[in-house]
Amino acid sequence: MLEVVGIVLFAILIGASIALHEVGHLLPAKRFGVKVTEYMIGFGPTIWSQQRGETRYGLKAFPLGGYIRMIGMVPPAPDGSSRSMSTGRFATMINDARRQSSDEIGPGDENRVFYRLPVRKRVVIMLGGPTMNLLLAIVLFTAVLVGIGIPQAGTSIEAIGTCVPTSASPTGAALPSGQCPTGSSVAPAVLAGIKVDDTVVSIGGVDVSDWTAATEWIRAHPGATTTITVQRDGQVVGLPITIATATRPAYDDQGTPTGQVVTAGYVGLVPAVEWVRQPFSAVPAYMWDLTSKSVVALVSLPVRLYELVTQTLIGGGQRSADSPVSVVGVTRLGGDIAATDQPLVAKVATFLGLAASLNLFLFLFNLLPILPLDGGHIAGALYEGVRRRVSRWRGRPDPGPVDMARLLPVAYVVAGVLLMMGVVVIWADLVKPISLG
Repeated sequence: MLEVVGIVLFAILIGASIALHEVGHLLPAKRFGVKVTEYMIGFGPTIWSQQRGETRYGLKAFPLGGYIRMIGMVPPAPDGSSRSMSTGRFATMINDARRQSSDEIGPGDENRVFYRLPVRKRVVIMLGGPTMNLLLAIVLFTAVLVGIGIPQAGTSIEAIGTCVPTSASPTGAALPSGQCPTGSSVAPAVLAGIKVDDTVVSIGGVDVSDWTAATEWIRAHPGATTTITVQRDGQVVGLPITIATATRPAYDDQGTPTGQVVTAGYVGLVPAVEWVRQPFSAVPAYMWDLTSKSVVALVSLPVRLYELVTQTLIGGGQRSADSPVSVVGVTRLGGDIAATDQPLVAKVATFLGLAASLNLFLFLFNLLPILPLDGGHIAGALYEGVRRRVSRWRGRPDPGPVDMARLLPVAYVVAGVLLMMGVVVIWADLVKPISLG
């Protein structure tokens, strides 16, 4: 039941992100006088719509995106007509787009077309959608970092391990009989009499201000006999303890097993997690770090997609946690978050953090300077501005709007590639989904 609730809530968040993205285009377009005929969430058949003024608002069957329709997105041919004399499949495609754009312009709407706007206003309109995603990411990250905080290991004890981990039993779990597996022994924390809810004050004469310091000391002193000082029921208690030597799997900075093992000191203490609220000044640095990682992920997207197909879908291998994920997969992760055996605060923080990361990625993705993405229209407008300025410097006539219609074949190819990528990733999310487990 919780998984269904999580899926529904995350689907609503995704829908809100799409709706706000399109609002980011809609508001400046109306402010600058462009006639907007449609505001739609989703693609495919319309399941609901309502006309308000000159704009029809509605929902479509497949909520995988959205759009607004502005008149005059495609300028006429350089000679002022709605068609060119060229022939061929691409020329026919361009002529059809110009004709459709021209047909949308009714009497009195000649000065309300998109292509007649100054360059700066067109950039503002097209930048409005990604900006809304960025603002939503900032709001969500701020809510997580400042309102909830980030999890840190405290110095109080939440649980105590029963047995010393070994290469054969890396978890250190006891047998059903309560005895430790062959080759293992009772954890030092149990032998020392440490209890849940004790707070570690010092170990080996070293004051413990945070759990990292305690862990580093323990791991560096296997076999040492010392005293661990804890606070229990308002009293300070010193307990003699001998640090065990444990062999455990090694992990990298991302928490992924490296395939190697390490030998280090072990006590068997599991710290309680404390949520530490961060100052507002921590938000920009956090977002910059995540933005850098998102850019790397965006650049490596084709490689990741190739690995997803060859190694996972065809090769049958385990799906990597950093492989591409679709809206379907992200929504399923929202359900996994809600169903995990975690405190409510951890679920909310992870849920909002995932939604914030998605919006940050959408911001960066939509800025790619290729049609039909927003970044392609922005690049076209900026190129037009540069071309006009150069013409003025050289004393030449105004070259007019950039003929974006000539790039429509490229836009259709890119849209087809993105559609195929989406189908592949959605299929992977259905047959081999990424799981938080």
